[in-house]
Amino acid sequence: MHIRTRFAPSPTGFIHLGNLRSALYPWAFARHNKGDFILRIEDTDVERSTQEAVDVILEGMSWLGLDLDEGPIYQMQRIDRYREVIKQMLDSGLAYPCYMSEDELNRLRDQQMENKEKPRYNGLWRPEPGKTLPPIPQGINPVIRFKNPIGGSVIWNDAVKGQIEISNDELDDLVIARPDGTPTYNFCVVVDDLDMKITHVIRGDDHVNNTPRQINIMKALGGTPPVYAHLPTVLNDAGEKMSKRNGAMSVRDYQKAGYLPEAILNYLARLGWSHGDAEVFTKEQFVDWFDLESLGRSPAQHNPEKLLWLNHQYIQKSDPAQLALATKPFAHELGIDTENGPDFVQVVGLLKDRANTLIEIAEGSKLFYLPAPNLNADQIKENIPEVVIPALKDLVEAISLSEPSKAAYAAIFKEVLAKHQIKMPALAMPVRYALFATTQTPAIDSVLVVLGKEEVVSRLSKVIQ
Repeated sequence: MHIRTRFAPSPTGFIHLGNLRSALYPWAFARHNKGDFILRIEDTDVERSTQEAVDVILEGMSWLGLDLDEGPIYQMQRIDRYREVIKQMLDSGLAYPCYMSEDELNRLRDQQMENKEKPRYNGLWRPEPGKTLPPIPQGINPVIRFKNPIGGSVIWNDAVKGQIEISNDELDDLVIARPDGTPTYNFCVVVDDLDMKITHVIRGDDHVNNTPRQINIMKALGGTPPVYAHLPTVLNDAGEKMSKRNGAMSVRDYQKAGYLPEAILNYLARLGWSHGDAEVFTKEQFVDWFDLESLGRSPAQHNPEKLLWLNHQYIQKSDPAQLALATKPFAHELGIDTENGPDFVQVVGLLKDRANTLIEIAEGSKLFYLPAPNLNADQIKENIPEVVIPALKDLVEAISLSEPSKAAYAAIFKEVLAKHQIKMPALAMPVRYALFATTQTPAIDSVLVVLGKEEVVSRLSKVIQ
């Protein structure tokens, strides 16, 4: 079997992590099996669908590296195909027009609820042998209903939930076209999956109730239902279903917050799937390991702290040059001119081991691009004790004659400390203050390398004159 999976979002709102997981797993399954991954935009809800939402979907998938084999395919561009199938179903007796008005349907449902019955269409307009249908009313455009099988059950072996059985008596005749002729969601999905030869449908378990209807329609059209894998819900950190209403962040929000796509992908992969005890892994490893058998059956819970920890792991492991490229836009937003001053790659390399996000790296880099501090006499006296000045003088002289390396600077500090019989903080703190007007910086020998020997000598010389 040639594997073909799909991600089929509705562009009616922003895309959050729970949505993206429904794209990641079918993508990984297709890639693991050398199959095809298709993006289908289910935009038949014309009033709520927006191009901006489509753009966010495409940007989010591109950012995570979820490449497509086909698509995006828009349902609204396939309307003629849906109408063609509906006509075929009417002609072959698989569907029928229903003239029950909205008021009649509401009265029927109210009566059923009053009788403690499950609200459902009563088959009034369903043609049956020997049955006389009511006269066609004037001025009502009919809906088109699918003739759902009577009796028996719909049974499928869900790749996540196991065997599921739904009695056909629980299903009424589904509306597959509205009075204006536009097809409905459950019908379009079946025609699309059939036409696109989808072999595996991996989606959220909020679609479980749709599945028996879709299986019945697909079988009526002569198709073989795909393998279904319904993923448990992703809960937010408060234990509620993840949604915009409950404070879920969009993909763009994570980009703007300075997260790396590799970290997001790794995190999403673990929201309902596992491979032994592996916590941090590459995209290539994930594809190599992925299978449906390892999908979890319990709801996954979003853990912001875990995501931040993962982002830190990826930042630590990142190549400084690549990380600098990703961090520059954040630095520029802070008004930092990365082209004038120390080598930005070196700055990023110095800061990355302690940073959780790209924004933290950008904020930390500010220090290296500010003008040299213009310290007055009182500031110097308060922060650089007179007793340290001789040691500072020796330090400046040694630095000016040394090679600009971390090892050389570390050796100089060691010699000066020994000569003047002082501890490292007694010298390092005044050096930091003289360089930046602050005592909080990364390791001082690394700072000297990044700032540059000439700049270091220049700034230190101003406080020892």
